[in-house]
Amino acid sequence: TVRAFHPAPLRPPPMKLALKIDVDTYRGTREGVPALVELLRRRGAGATFLFSLGPDHTGRAIRRVFRKGFAGKVKRTSVVSHYGITTLLYGTLLPGPDIGARCADEMRAVRDAGFEVGVHTWDHVRWQDGVATADEAWTKREMERACERFKEIFGEAPRVHGAAGWQMNRHAYRLTQRMGFDYCSDTRGSHPFIPLCDAEIVACPQLPTTLPTLDELLGRDGLNEQTVVDHLLDLTRTPPPEGHVYTLHAELEGQKLMPVFEALIVSWQAQGYELVSLRDYFDNLPPRALPRHRVESSEVEGRAGTLATQADEFLATFA
Repeated sequence: TVRAFHPAPLRPPPMKLALKIDVDTYRGTREGVPALVELLRRRGAGATFLFSLGPDHTGRAIRRVFRKGFAGKVKRTSVVSHYGITTLLYGTLLPGPDIGARCADEMRAVRDAGFEVGVHTWDHVRWQDGVATADEAWTKREMERACERFKEIFGEAPRVHGAAGWQMNRHAYRLTQRMGFDYCSDTRGSHPFIPLCDAEIVACPQLPTTLPTLDELLGRDGLNEQTVVDHLLDLTRTPPPEGHVYTLHAELEGQKLMPVFEALIVSWQAQGYELVSLRDYFDNLPPRALPRHRVESSEVEGRAGTLATQADEFLATFA
């Protein structure tokens, strides 16, 4: 008797959820980053760490006090408890430590542990508060300083850029292409795309953050550290074809919010997601042309001011 052979059904590949870790401060680099590396390795998750490479001037962010939504965000997210008094004085009553000069070993340890590393910014507060109205020379100088410091630390040019505070201008978009980045994550949106800025195609793909961040959610609509996990899981229950990009912060998920983040990791893996770096996410995108979308500035609920965002309308494809 010959038995029929019934091959096992092919299982679809796991959906990708890229973890993008913004490292804004000296404290976040020294304390939050090593803690996140240990957690991610223990849970078998990949991620991309984007570093602030120049001075920590976090205290100067107080100038945002009159920006729409800023006071509410500070109140909701307990900024003092997450960042510490010392960090909130850097650049005002205390000199801002040079993060790249003092934390090069911690940054190299991330790469040596197998994680992707890239550029967040030179001076986080300076970029976030100044780039929207900056000219080409200012923008080029800030990006070049960050990339030069990255080369000093890692011995090679960065391949990924993620703008501080999701703040960009037309010069910055152009420079992502001219400076040779393989892809960037400077925007908020729904799926990967080729950006069009002032009708100009920028041939550097954007991998936008697709999910809200913890600091945008906590304290809103009754969400707390216990219920915010279920809220995010509801958003990821039905995966889009391209997967998701989630942004976290070394100062938050790497410290006091680490239990919340670990619960998210475990739950996303249970939903069938593979947690990966931006590189793995990009390399595993469906084999088709990326759509073109305009980039614009618009508000994102839970965050102060306007951010660089992906316009809704689909314009064309870019092979």
